[in-house]
Amino acid sequence: MAQDVEHRKKLLGRILKEMGLVTESQIQEALAVQRERGGAIGEILVERNAITRDDLTLALASQAGMEVVNLDDLQIPPEVVSRVSPSIAQVYRVVPVRFRNNVLTVALADPTHLKTLDDLRFLLNYEVEGAVATEASVDTAIQTYYNTQETVADVLGELEEAVGEVADLMPETSQSIDLESMAEMANIAPVRKLLNLILLQAIQDRASDIHFEPFEDEYKVRYRVDGVLYEMVPPPKHLHLAISSRLKVMARIDIAERRLPQDGRIELDISGNPIDLRVSTLPTMFGESIVLRVLDRRLVALDVNELGLRRDDMDKVMDLMYRPNGIVLCTGPTGCGKTTTLYAALKERNEIGVKIITAEDPVEYDIEGIMQMPIRPEAGVEFASAMRFFLRQDPDIILVGEIRDLETGEMAIQASLTGHVVLSTLHTNDAPTAITRLIDLGLEPYLINATLEGIIAQRLVRRICPNCREEYEPTPEAILSLGVRPEDVEGKKFYRGRGCDRCNSIGYYGRLGIFEILVINDELREMMLQGASTQEIRSASRRIGCRSLRQSGLLAVYDGLTTIEEVARATLAE
Repeated sequence: MAQDVEHRKKLLGRILKEMGLVTESQIQEALAVQRERGGAIGEILVERNAITRDDLTLALASQAGMEVVNLDDLQIPPEVVSRVSPSIAQVYRVVPVRFRNNVLTVALADPTHLKTLDDLRFLLNYEVEGAVATEASVDTAIQTYYNTQETVADVLGELEEAVGEVADLMPETSQSIDLESMAEMANIAPVRKLLNLILLQAIQDRASDIHFEPFEDEYKVRYRVDGVLYEMVPPPKHLHLAISSRLKVMARIDIAERRLPQDGRIELDISGNPIDLRVSTLPTMFGESIVLRVLDRRLVALDVNELGLRRDDMDKVMDLMYRPNGIVLCTGPTGCGKTTTLYAALKERNEIGVKIITAEDPVEYDIEGIMQMPIRPEAGVEFASAMRFFLRQDPDIILVGEIRDLETGEMAIQASLTGHVVLSTLHTNDAPTAITRLIDLGLEPYLINATLEGIIAQRLVRRICPNCREEYEPTPEAILSLGVRPEDVEGKKFYRGRGCDRCNSIGYYGRLGIFEILVINDELREMMLQGASTQEIRSASRRIGCRSLRQSGLLAVYDGLTTIEEVARATLAE
């Protein structure tokens, strides 16, 4: 049946021709371009200036059988506008135009984003139908009808009215609540609205993690932006069970299980951008602590030119990536961007003549052309066993998420010795320490010597907001905190962020990496065989021109990219 509908759907070119917007010759020219390089015919016609973006929107709406509305001529009643909150309207770029028989009709700027309608049904809890309007009219209507920004504090005020509703469902003891009451709590309208707003605001503010934390006398909500936690307006303590139940429903995990940690996943589509939320629950003394890891592909710079590498460091990394075999390690603490760096480097090698396979826990970035395998410990698929399978898949480059035990290390060495490039991560404080760590795992020094090609150590520091950056004179104490003397920085300029609307008055916007790139040479290989200490290897690496993390951070300070305080916080003086 679905196939019959698909066959009956009109071709876009024919619709545009019937609308009098294109000629047959223009359609044939666009089809020739499509056959040559692929792509959607509508986008090709827009590129060739045969039609406008608004023409394409209306034609796609006609093809999908959707209603076309002219928002400029509509007077939308306040009771319809109130069906969609300002935050949802602004993030999803929709305008409610009609509410009849418990069905809400919303105008979209892009009729191809049908997942937006699914998200709105989920968020608003009633049936939603789509209509189409031009992009400009949607933006104008949002500014007209939603000229105030809804805040968490506003919604908390509404929640006071729902106190009785929640209280009626709360158990007398923390263990006696039944499944039906928990499901009811998860669907209380003000609770859903509060949670939606918290998620949307955190995503808009570029949060990487959102924390819901119950304590004895309060319930905290915090989110991490650029590596630093900030507290939001706290919801009332008695809502913690309703909020945790709602999150568990959204993540499709067992709402009745509150004694064991659980994992789940929430998928959202914000303004056409896919957002993944990885959900982790942890039972505590005062209720479940829930943390959401935000995987927003808009914020991920899988481009080596965007990582913060200096020109000479970039050349070293690219040289390591183009070696015929060997192991390249990226080291640093959790959350310092190791996976992002390796993927950015992999993307440079991602071409038709190179077979790349990865094993990750979990797969964070979906990249076309790379075979990606998630680790599943419950099914017996660990990093070591994954690499054993990989060797039968004829790869050129293997990325294994982490070398955490002897077996994985031995498989990495075996893969390297049989002609593969192996990329992986390790948890050490700097590059020289990684060599000692591999020996501590039980790997033979002569095998490490034969296969290890390079080590990339890194940290993330916050980038000064370019919108409010200003020059200033640091105190001698601040300069000394970097391990340098005031006379060593004479003539250098220092900058900081004053704070503005773009950076939420923080003074920082985004992050950049600082790196220590250690390329293994003959001198270092000889030292490994002789059992040299970490300090001896570190001294030798400085002699061959390997900058420490602190030295790389200082150069970023002198370039006006970050501050003294950030580098002092992220790195240690030697």
